[in-house]
Amino acid sequence: MMPHVPSGDPIGNSGAPATPPAGMARRRFLALLGCGSAGALAASGAGVWPAAAAREEHEAPPAGVGPDEALARLMAGNARYTSQRVRRPNQTGRRRVEVAAGQHPFAIVLGCADSRVPPEIVFDQGLGDLFVVRVAGNIADDAEVASFEYAVEHLGPRLILVLGHEQCGAVAAAVEAVEKGGEVPGHLGTLLGPIRPAVERARGRGGDLLDNAVRANVESVVERLKASEPVLAAAAKAGRLKIVGGRYDLRSGRVDLIA
Repeated sequence: MMPHVPSGDPIGNSGAPATPPAGMARRRFLALLGCGSAGALAASGAGVWPAAAAREEHEAPPAGVGPDEALARLMAGNARYTSQRVRRPNQTGRRRVEVAAGQHPFAIVLGCADSRVPPEIVFDQGLGDLFVVRVAGNIADDAEVASFEYAVEHLGPRLILVLGHEQCGAVAAAVEAVEKGGEVPGHLGTLLGPIRPAVERARGRGGDLLDNAVRANVESVVERLKASEPVLAAAAKAGRLKIVGGRYDLRSGRVDLIA
């Protein structure tokens, strides 16, 4: 069942013109949205400002969120998502203009490219809240690690969550490659290569091989990031960065921490 969307929500279609909150001067209202006139505001679509969203506008402080608090925020958002009580914070036109001036995400999420696992929805977050890197199999090659280093050094998040998921197609392909052998077509070898060691590790565990491999892959990526010199390892050792892993259940929507 889809959650109720209040009238005037930025994802709805109320078509109502924007009106500034009570007590806010018109000049201040326009300045916040970066528009020169009320007509331009309406034309740009930035003026949709539902009351509920306005209250949530500054829910996430721009900086200074510690690693434990960041993780708690993610898990609280996931709890809202699984219980169908999402708040959709920081998704207003005002927020869009606010983060145009600069981003200060409170967490980094490395997720799979799978269309069923979008982190902003899974964790009920909004614009500028998460620094997200997505690649099939949630692997962490040099390009992904470089992205994390940039975020940690310049944007301020103190948490990295590696998010694997149930029935991951990339991990399933790696399992098949390990079990049956042979070459894989195209560039798939580049993708599956980093996952193969996790599959080998999972073969010694009892239970479902694919799910064990999904978990082992998350664990392997977490270990690699914690050991990644010089930026991530140093930040983790100094307590400035926390790196954890989770598994997403496709049916329930729940994220469980596993590493």
